[in-house]
Amino acid sequence: MARQKQILLTLFFPILLFSLSQTCRAHNITKILAEHPEFSEFNHYLTATRLASEINRRLTITVLAVDNSAMSALVARHFTLQTMRHVLSLHILVDYYGSKKLHQLSRSSTLSSSLFQATGSAPGTTGYVNITDHKKGHVTFSTEDLPDGASPATYVKSLKEFPYNLSVIQVSSVLTSPEAEAPVPPPPPVNLTELMYAKGCKAFADLLLATADVQTTFDDNIDGGLTVFCPIDSAVKAFMPKFKNLTAARQTAILLYHGVPVYYSMQQLKSNNGVVSTLATGGGVKPTYTYAVKNADETVSLNTKVDEATIKAMVHDEDPLSIFSIDKFLQPKEMFKAVLAPAPAPAPHKKKKKGKATADSSSDDDAYSPDSSSSDDDAADKNAAGRIAENWVSAFAAIVVAFVALVVF
Repeated sequence: MARQKQILLTLFFPILLFSLSQTCRAHNITKILAEHPEFSEFNHYLTATRLASEINRRLTITVLAVDNSAMSALVARHFTLQTMRHVLSLHILVDYYGSKKLHQLSRSSTLSSSLFQATGSAPGTTGYVNITDHKKGHVTFSTEDLPDGASPATYVKSLKEFPYNLSVIQVSSVLTSPEAEAPVPPPPPVNLTELMYAKGCKAFADLLLATADVQTTFDDNIDGGLTVFCPIDSAVKAFMPKFKNLTAARQTAILLYHGVPVYYSMQQLKSNNGVVSTLATGGGVKPTYTYAVKNADETVSLNTKVDEATIKAMVHDEDPLSIFSIDKFLQPKEMFKAVLAPAPAPAPHKKKKKGKATADSSSDDDAYSPDSSSSDDDAADKNAAGRIAENWVSAFAAIVVAFVALVVF
């Protein structure tokens, strides 16, 4: 009987672990905090400092959120964006602490590494957060370099919990740390076009320099996070006849189409299948000038529905800017006809004509105008939601089956 139980556990545990692992990447901190308007300032600065994307890509994380009233004192100090990133990094713990775990700490106290510590930005152990469970359920959070006389932040309530994956809890105040609040020297200026010149994207760099306001738009987005996909020189040369026939406004739009206002490393692109907005994207109900990032094994491609470009090499990759060379000039469906995938050939319809069988031929158009395209973003959101629900159902079913089998045997 013991042998049977061991076999059952061997069979069901991999299924259970896989199902649970598929649910781990489903959280979106921006959307979670958007449900609580009193945390709008905190939510805004998580996005501005690019910490939101760091939270979303991690499997196990705890966010110590502070409301607008607590954030106002921090904002009033007029820290640079990089210093603000250090301070808020202290509020992101690289371990899971739900409300139940906080009130069941062994020895009533523990040290947890924050993102400030984990990324190597904190000197020594100043990026650790001391969590203490006092009597009567009173929990406090303090930094290792908390100044004398300063008060620790206290636990207020839980906002959202996905057990052992993500916990978002409210604390009473911003964590105080002289090291995190220390001035951070600004990064040296980056010359975008010079980087392109050196790595086979000279022709595209020349187009940026020659088109009014385009280079400025690219440069203005670097500090907030920017990914550029620059076509190699041969791809630009092949596209130039079409480019010259575009209006000035469309020339501007198609160049901006090659910039994504979010920093993506190569590793992030390889793990990110989905639609991205670009510098040319408008603010309508349905986003325009988007394309899908696709990856297969080590190959990353960008599909616009008109053409598909493949990343050939990394030109530059240092947060907040990444540049990748691609083998085609990206063509948006807003300017060119999107090409449908070939449909299966219909079964031939035979006719009798003079004793011989002939097949009817048809002449279907293999392209459609942008106006007839469906809402891919809405479909993608629905599909993602469906996958999350399916994963939780699979995990629950695996638990039930394993439990029943153990009881029976």
